[in-house]
Amino acid sequence: MKKSLFAGASLTALVSGHALANEPLTLVLDWYINPDHAPIMVAEQIGAFKAQGLDVKIVPPSDPALPPRMVAARQADLAITYQPQVHFFADEGLPLVRVGTLINSPLNTVIALNKQIKTPADLQGKKVGYSVSGIEQATLSTMAQHAGIDPASIKLFNVNFQLTSALLAGQVDAVIGYRNIEAQELKLQGKTPVVMNVEDYGVPAYDELVIVAHRDAIHEAKIRKFLTALQAGVSYLRAHPQESWEAFAAAHPELKTELNHQAWLQTVPLFATDPAALDKPRYEAYEQFLYNNKLVKKVTPLTNYAVELH
Repeated sequence: MKKSLFAGASLTALVSGHALANEPLTLVLDWYINPDHAPIMVAEQIGAFKAQGLDVKIVPPSDPALPPRMVAARQADLAITYQPQVHFFADEGLPLVRVGTLINSPLNTVIALNKQIKTPADLQGKKVGYSVSGIEQATLSTMAQHAGIDPASIKLFNVNFQLTSALLAGQVDAVIGYRNIEAQELKLQGKTPVVMNVEDYGVPAYDELVIVAHRDAIHEAKIRKFLTALQAGVSYLRAHPQESWEAFAAAHPELKTELNHQAWLQTVPLFATDPAALDKPRYEAYEQFLYNNKLVKKVTPLTNYAVELH
């Protein structure tokens, strides 16, 4: 299946790249390989990187906090990170610039199994679990204010990465989880979760996963070539979601689970059609949101931390 699917694209790569050695580019992921990285993996599978004259090395990090700092230290060309983190890096003065978008929709949701919880207003006096601190307090406070309840009435509990188990065990009334992971995991267990997307309740929309480069490297041709190849990966993925999954599962048999399969299919519509495109008002609104919630010390001009490389 994989050989027949990608033979044509691989031949294109061979013809276009035979005369010159491909230029090396190192991309550090935000986490281990998973369905959130589908367009990258598909671009690699169909030979889109090689067709652009690139030899892309895809590196899962030993520590999720390291990838952007590796780029800042010029130890990698590109890194996958999160839009909120890009604002924090800008506030710190790190020489990092968003050059592309992988997922241009928030993945964060508030998920509940209690039938009495249908909207954020029903979270008053309830316990909400989360896994990684950062923007959760500001997110929940905004949702509470939008619903007209006191944010202080919601109790936050760090359940590490045991979101679904904490919810199923009744340790918390709701969790802040991903719509393409925890929500799907609960459905596979026969549950019917209530899923409240944060952007529907007063939180400014943001790009979940973005690509950052060093400020001094943003005009290097290989970065534009990478984004062109990534766009080809997105296009192929959208046209062949199931076939792409089968090729991914064959290449990474350890990840061939029904949860990953469902996450793959659920995430397809959330990938940026044009990875290079920059929604400037969205970034400026989110910067203001972080400043209003005292999560950054100042409002940093957009041009300091995000560009559109078309």
